[in-house]
Amino acid sequence: MAALKEPVKIFIVQALACRDTPQEVAILVKQEFGIEVDRMQCAAYDPTKAAGKNLSAKFKKLFEDTRKKFDKGLVDIPIANKHYRMKQYDKLLQKTKNTVMALRIMEQAAKDSGGLYTNKTELTGAGGGPIKTVQTQTTVEEYLNAREKILNEF
Repeated sequence: MAALKEPVKIFIVQALACRDTPQEVAILVKQEFGIEVDRMQCAAYDPTKAAGKNLSAKFKKLFEDTRKKFDKGLVDIPIANKHYRMKQYDKLLQKTKNTVMALRIMEQAAKDSGGLYTNKTELTGAGGGPIKTVQTQTTVEEYLNAREKILNEF
């Protein structure tokens, strides 16, 4: 195992707190710092795992603070977390070399960030104001005449 300097340890703790797997973190450390670490060494910096039970208080606090910021107001299921999905889209986008696939990933991310996949419906009138409604009283005869007129147009 490589002896790690403070910035590398902080990087590992924060990446794990952002729900990256130890294997993903090991790859990221290789890319960022050019240091070869294995996933077991990375797992030792996750206080939620048995391998990280002896992690120093300083790194435990950093992990907890980073995790709170990452999950702020969100549920425990990562895929239900919009920030997690955006992070995954970004990872996929960085990996792909196919232009068509990159465009699809960006379109999916735009739809997701724009709220296309929610069941929230917002109804507004012109300019975002309230919907204007008009109530009038009509007689049965006026209604039938208007209906007949519309049917005759077809």
